[in-house]
Amino acid sequence: MARESDMLRGVAVGMGSAILALGVGEFLGAALADASLVASVGDVAVDLAPGWLVRRTIGILGAAQKPALLTGIICVAVVLGGWVGSRGTSGRVALGLAGLLGALAALRSGAGQGGVLAAAAAVGVGIFSLGASQQKADRPAVADGEDLHVEVGASPFEDPKVRAATRRRFLGYAGGLTVAGGALALGSRALADRASASYRDVVLPSVRRTDGDRPAPTTTTEGPWRPPDGLSSWITPNDGFYRIDTALVVPRVDPTSWSMRIDGLVDRPLTFTLDDLLARDLVDAAVTLSCVSNEVGGHLVGNAVWTGVPLIELLEEVGVRPDGEQVMGRSVDGFSAGFPRSVLDDARTALVAVGMNGDSLPFRHGFPARLVIAGLYGYVSAVKWLEQIELTPMSVDGYWIPRGWAKEAPVKIASRIDVPLRSQTVSGRQAVAGVAWAPVSGVEVVELAVDDGPWEECRLERGVGPGRDGESWVQWSTVWDPQPGTRKLQVRAWDRAGQVQPERPKHIAPDGAEGYHVRHIIVT
Repeated sequence: MARESDMLRGVAVGMGSAILALGVGEFLGAALADASLVASVGDVAVDLAPGWLVRRTIGILGAAQKPALLTGIICVAVVLGGWVGSRGTSGRVALGLAGLLGALAALRSGAGQGGVLAAAAAVGVGIFSLGASQQKADRPAVADGEDLHVEVGASPFEDPKVRAATRRRFLGYAGGLTVAGGALALGSRALADRASASYRDVVLPSVRRTDGDRPAPTTTTEGPWRPPDGLSSWITPNDGFYRIDTALVVPRVDPTSWSMRIDGLVDRPLTFTLDDLLARDLVDAAVTLSCVSNEVGGHLVGNAVWTGVPLIELLEEVGVRPDGEQVMGRSVDGFSAGFPRSVLDDARTALVAVGMNGDSLPFRHGFPARLVIAGLYGYVSAVKWLEQIELTPMSVDGYWIPRGWAKEAPVKIASRIDVPLRSQTVSGRQAVAGVAWAPVSGVEVVELAVDDGPWEECRLERGVGPGRDGESWVQWSTVWDPQPGTRKLQVRAWDRAGQVQPERPKHIAPDGAEGYHVRHIIVT
């Protein structure tokens, strides 16, 4: 029993020491290197993970993938701490190895000496705390003014008073370690958010031009458009726009020191600050972006009004050489994505964006600047926290290409049912509605079929806003008089080039999912 109790105390002090070490590492990482050791380890895990595993976790968890990974790393570290505590002195070698892993991960992520110092300090604090905790756990507590009388050969912990006092002191000490570690972790987040004040100082110019040919609303005999409850809005709010990228912790870029360089196979490499971009003739354009990991009927897609500088204007200034076949964007966190320069020949919207829905880019969506290219999946084009645009041969691969994704990735025709909700029970006359997209050609027709019956054309609403008609999704709706029973609804879209959305189911790898979105509805 005594041995079991000692082991449990060791596990507890080990876990408390691990939490304190994590807190110290995160705080010093934020203070010395503007980095997170936990995120650095997570970056290594993501980079080493096979492509199928990354795709699978995105498909299951979506935007929750990053918090789940970070939580898992913290849990593993705390469990490791518990194991180290139960092993006594011999377990501290494992703690040292864990610190070495953190230091290497910090170096790999670009945290430099500050990240290494943070990792070393975390290990040092962890080992010291573990030793001090074990000494306290092994030494019986004696109330003030009392003498400790122990018979020869007897354990002082057998005295109920001593045992209770020792347990209280131990629990208080272990709890203090946990609280201290948590406070330091919260402090690290406050340090990481210190660039927020600079972000709020960035204001978009009030005068901006629209670039596109979106037609004015036309009169209709179908009556005024009234979107049904539950239908996605034409403009996706900033805080509701999906986020899928490789950054486990959102980079907090200081706009006063940020710059973007355009170089590579160009005649005149140039560097632009944020003030340089804001001083130019900015463009507003509504563009729908979609993640290649979006399943049929999924929500990793959104439509926003982006504000920025046309990419083609910047490329003309630097003078692209004939062998500059690919536009490769690079992020401050090391991510890269490239697309053929030839896609810019069709006059699609392509921006170095500095704004989103009338405001500066949120940090989580790429502040201070990102790429927005209509009609391409984000993994080959939508580089956030942009710091370089390099013109390269097509033989140069971006981040995701060696991990099993297609080199060229046009967004596919797709449609989704938003209303009624999945597996919803309904009765009587019903609205059926959703969204459809086909950048850059645009959606021409959306059709709905019930129980494998004939396809019926739906009403379309193209939205009112800046940009090229066809680069944004459309809302569609119809009215349905259902018969009792379990009914199947399925939707498909046609683009303006006469192509219909493929029916066959296709997995997201390597270039996006295909298939009709289907919902089964119970009608009473």
